[in-house]
Amino acid sequence: MGLKIYNSLSNKLEDFIPINGNKVNMYVCGPTVYNYIHIGNARPVIFFDMLKRYLVFLGYDVTYASNITDVDDKIIKFAIKNNITEKEVTEKYTEAFIKNVKDLGSQIPDIMPKATEYIPQMIDFIKQLNDKGYAYEVDGDVYFRVKKVADYGILSNQVSEDLNSGVRIDVSSKKEDPQDFNLWKKTEEGIKWESPFGAGRPGWHTECVVMNNDIFKGEIDIHGGGMDLKFPHHENEIAQANALYNHHLSKYWMHVGRLDMNGEKMSKSLGNLILVNDIEDEDKLMAFRLLIISCPYRSNFNFTDELFSQFEKEYLKIKRTYKQAMLLLDINGLKNELADKSDIEMFKEYMNQDFNTQNVMSLVNKIIKEMNVAMRNTDLNLVAMKNNTLKIIMDVFGIPLKYTSLSIEDKVQYLDWETAKKEKNFEKADSLRNILVEKGIL
Repeated sequence: MGLKIYNSLSNKLEDFIPINGNKVNMYVCGPTVYNYIHIGNARPVIFFDMLKRYLVFLGYDVTYASNITDVDDKIIKFAIKNNITEKEVTEKYTEAFIKNVKDLGSQIPDIMPKATEYIPQMIDFIKQLNDKGYAYEVDGDVYFRVKKVADYGILSNQVSEDLNSGVRIDVSSKKEDPQDFNLWKKTEEGIKWESPFGAGRPGWHTECVVMNNDIFKGEIDIHGGGMDLKFPHHENEIAQANALYNHHLSKYWMHVGRLDMNGEKMSKSLGNLILVNDIEDEDKLMAFRLLIISCPYRSNFNFTDELFSQFEKEYLKIKRTYKQAMLLLDINGLKNELADKSDIEMFKEYMNQDFNTQNVMSLVNKIIKEMNVAMRNTDLNLVAMKNNTLKIIMDVFGIPLKYTSLSIEDKVQYLDWETAKKEKNFEKADSLRNILVEKGIL
């Protein structure tokens, strides 16, 4: 069975068939850089990184782009409030975001376009929409005519009346229709660019469409983001692409559910959030990553201290078992790089079911139990095979399992410790154990 993913555009589980053979182009909406990201913002960062890793594991050639929104009202307001330039704001928080991406075990996307680097292309794009009658100008603002796109609402699956009630921006008397949205904003303060429509800046919904087209030159395979972006942001991206390029921007749309905190939506205004910066060490960061990956990606779920504690134990169990197995193999000089084919096939079967990571975690626990039995029985080939399988799965999850080979001195001390235990020389055993613990071997 090949990979099946849930396509938000069709609201169906579909076979994943890339547009261009083995090549996969993927774009995920990135952050607006005016603050540090919280763990809710981190959920898509982790999931789409794992998605890319799995596609590569399957043998696809993946190009992953994720943008930086470095021009926005929030950035301008933050800069004015703190008496600094927008560039100072965006550079600081872009650097912080990249650090957090790495802290979370995610790879930096292959391409990270910044909105401010594509302003000429955005102006040209808006001019083309205007020329085709999909846009209109009013006093320096340019709006998109939503009603001119026949299937507007296709992604959010809403009829026109529902969309009216869902419009998130204030209804402007300038608009022909309440659903119409800004392509170009006239602005008196903050960063602005000259254009045929007057001084201003592009609208948020236009930025991603233009960057997508400029990077990939056509319809892409996967467009992703948080569920909160489905409407109006992604709906409005589709409308613009449909108007100018006659496609829906992406063949597959994927959305990650919300992460709540103690039963409420996480938000800066409520103060019920944890910053990624607040997670202080690598083990906790990897435990959090494992938690995010293990939960059904399309569902909202509730973050609690109890749940986090559960996954800390889960992660440490995986880490400890791998290290014990590697130590046993190292001491005995065995280097078997084979994996368990049946476990790998089961892993693929679960992942191909729209990333059923819950079942993968059950498989991981089965592998760990089998490894523990094999270690007790000193069945070294089975230990190696199961351990290699565990490493392959965790590599796809983006959770590194590390081991440093022992030096000759380390091996001698370890074997002396084993002998002291067998001879019940507890004083010597305790002394050697302390040395091995200090070296990180035990």
